[in-house]
Amino acid sequence: MSSGILFELDNHVARVTLDRPKALNSIDPEMDSALFEAWTEINSNPDIWVAVLGATGEKAFCAGANVSGGTEGDGRRMALGGGLTGVGGPMLTLRKPLVAAVQGYAIGGGFELAMCADIIVAADNAQFGIPETKVGIIGEAGIMHRAIRQLPHHIAMALILTGERIDAQQAERYGLVNEVVPLEKLLETATSWAERIASASPLAVQAAKDAVLSRAGWPLDVALATRYEPIEAYANSADRLEGRAAFAEKRAAQWTGR
Repeated sequence: MSSGILFELDNHVARVTLDRPKALNSIDPEMDSALFEAWTEINSNPDIWVAVLGATGEKAFCAGANVSGGTEGDGRRMALGGGLTGVGGPMLTLRKPLVAAVQGYAIGGGFELAMCADIIVAADNAQFGIPETKVGIIGEAGIMHRAIRQLPHHIAMALILTGERIDAQQAERYGLVNEVVPLEKLLETATSWAERIASASPLAVQAAKDAVLSRAGWPLDVALATRYEPIEAYANSADRLEGRAAFAEKRAAQWTGR
């Protein structure tokens, strides 16, 4: 991987860590390219079943971005956050579940990157904000569209219109984060979430994520009538047979992701 992030793989869990603490882990072009490489590896490696996104230092998860629409090595444009946010370029869809471990400031593009996760664990010092209107900078409004979908309407509008922040406890109360823990427990708790996800059938988990998110904005009747290719493919997988056998034999399943 390029510099700007750390990348580790441990027992089917990929750890992606933003590593520019002196810059409050703000996203520069080098980090953007490194994140693109990380998400691409996670998507393509069948031995990776879940990812954890964290950051070094105590002050900030990510304080935003000083890049808009970076480029991957061959010159193609990508969206902010290595393609994950859909801001400034084509969106990269992460097929594996993503757990975000957020501490300190998660503002602007950093807040948006956190909202791309499926599970968010926040340290008790976390703060989430959309500062665009406060500083008089309005560009591509991806963060606002995500906030209005992930927060109660009036809470999201207050954040958008005032540029003020909410703390971790408020974020939990509004359903933005799954759990708030002391800073020293952040990585441990995020890892626990990842391990719980990884204990389930990885192909079933990926198929479920695809089905839910691909039809999240559609009417229920459309979602129910849709045929989902990953779910259909799972029917012929070794893991489906293993799940049935493990249930019949009253033992823990031994998943292979195949």
